[in-house]
Amino acid sequence: MTTTRLTVAQALVRFLSAQYTERDGTRQRLISATWGIFGHGNVAGLGQALVEYGDEMPFHQGRNEQSMVHAAVGYARQSNRLSTHAVTTSIGPGATNLVTGAALATINHLPVLLLPGDIFATRPADPVLQQLEVPYAGDLSVNDCLRPVSRYFDRVTRPEALIPAALQAMRVLTDPVETGAVTLALPQDVQAEAYDWPEEFFAERTWAVRRPGADPTELAEAVRAIRSARRPLVIAGGGVHHSRAEAALAEFAEATGVPVASTQAGKGSLRWDHPQDVGGVGHTGTATANELARQADLVIGVGTRYTDFTTASGTLFEAPEVRFLNLNIAPFDGHKLGGRPLVADARSGLAELTEALGMHGHKVADAYVTEYTEDKQRWEHRVDACYEADEIDVRPTQPQVLGALDALVDESDIIINAAGSLPGDLHKLWRARSRDQYHLEYGYSCMGYEIPAAIGVKMAAPERNVWALVGDGTYLMMPTEIVTAVQEGVAIKMLLIQNHGYASIGGLSESVGGERFGTAYRYQSDDGTYTGAPLPVDLAANAASLGMRVLRAKTVGDLREALAQARAADTPTCVYVETETADTVSGAPPAQAWWDVPVAETATRPSAVKARELYDRHVSTRRRHL
Repeated sequence: MTTTRLTVAQALVRFLSAQYTERDGTRQRLISATWGIFGHGNVAGLGQALVEYGDEMPFHQGRNEQSMVHAAVGYARQSNRLSTHAVTTSIGPGATNLVTGAALATINHLPVLLLPGDIFATRPADPVLQQLEVPYAGDLSVNDCLRPVSRYFDRVTRPEALIPAALQAMRVLTDPVETGAVTLALPQDVQAEAYDWPEEFFAERTWAVRRPGADPTELAEAVRAIRSARRPLVIAGGGVHHSRAEAALAEFAEATGVPVASTQAGKGSLRWDHPQDVGGVGHTGTATANELARQADLVIGVGTRYTDFTTASGTLFEAPEVRFLNLNIAPFDGHKLGGRPLVADARSGLAELTEALGMHGHKVADAYVTEYTEDKQRWEHRVDACYEADEIDVRPTQPQVLGALDALVDESDIIINAAGSLPGDLHKLWRARSRDQYHLEYGYSCMGYEIPAAIGVKMAAPERNVWALVGDGTYLMMPTEIVTAVQEGVAIKMLLIQNHGYASIGGLSESVGGERFGTAYRYQSDDGTYTGAPLPVDLAANAASLGMRVLRAKTVGDLREALAQARAADTPTCVYVETETADTVSGAPPAQAWWDVPVAETATRPSAVKARELYDRHVSTRRRHL
């Protein structure tokens, strides 16, 4: 057997450079680049290996370990989970900074490979710098924090252990059911240790991404359920996009007339102007979709996890006879809400359903089509009213900011958001023009995701205009990757909205009796509350200090001009706009469905007492679908 003598780190880099995925006849690199921040736990191992094999493994320099994961995840999502990045850090705080990003990746079923350094496997000194001493276990390190948020975890304590660990890591990354964060913890001494590796380990491997079809019995039962339903409703989740099932969904909807609502992850599964698209569903959804959900007798979930935002915390699906049919590649999700599972790839399953229903000439009643079509038209009039600005010399509301962007973009633009008040406004109002225009991370709703994710998306789609929509709260969490965008010439666009606080949580606090306590960015008043003047924070100046071109917009007219300039720019560019303050209504339609945030059961303040009364009324309508 032919062998090559390399360090563990060198062998890993060479191995990763030879891994490919293939689906529908298209082949691509699985790990197309590595992000890294170096410290004593990886600089002499993976750091040296990336220098040694820089021609095989591209490298990107990050500024924050969490944000490097976000960039990799953004790249993976834009690449339909068929390609991703690796992320390497030192042991200690660098490694534990990965935990948030890993949780986001795993919750959203998006692949990312994490390569944190680890403490010495050979124990030359005890304890070493940044070692977590655990009296009852000598084999734990801070990297064990990554176990519950990883879909696969291994600690490579001997060189030869890398071979099975690396192969298992690739298996999980490419499995459409299992994928998420994968962690290979690499002790710093083992990284630098040499071993005679079989050449076969470095041979190119192609991992086929499966498209399993439906079980015939499950398919027949699904067809019967759809044919017997009077008011069926599809709920399209992120699995539609992961499977590239948008065309198959459109064909199913057009053939049957069944309306399609979407989760945050599934929005854009149909274009906003498709006759069967009825918009977002759930707490942040449209009135049209939610009224259909309340009266549906069959809910057809396609690639959705049914989060509490989608189900309105179990209060949305009101019809006594409602049943669920769940087309999902993951059996775990297929059985949710007591549903009838149809375990299959979304595209394969939809095609099989369409063909089987077509044999019977099945279509919903014309009256049902007329009903949701007219309701959709009424909702679109509400969107128009939110977007419209009668005057251009005034400060815009947040919906008017979205309206200005909506009027500018075309189907090639991509918008990215994750947290704050924007997800609610976007889910209700945004008119998605293409399958991948709407990029909302709402499985974890992680503040700080938007800027690094935009970098990852732009790397995956360099010809597209990529917009990071960022509120002041999330901007302050993690603006550091602006430096990376500037350094690498990644021409992202950032729309930075300043409303002086946590607008979303402020509104929620008010609704649950919290009186907006601690949610505004203001000076303290004499009574100790944060109700004084807004803080004199200049976020635009901060972005400029990190190297970004900044365009300030004070009015609606300024905003329109600045957005057009930013869209045409070929360097990282920020549009900064100040909107209504966090304690002022933004102008977007209120929530069209409930969301469960428990309210104090006993209180003396009137706001909390009133909020509890309303809470009890909503809780009484919750159902457990069995």
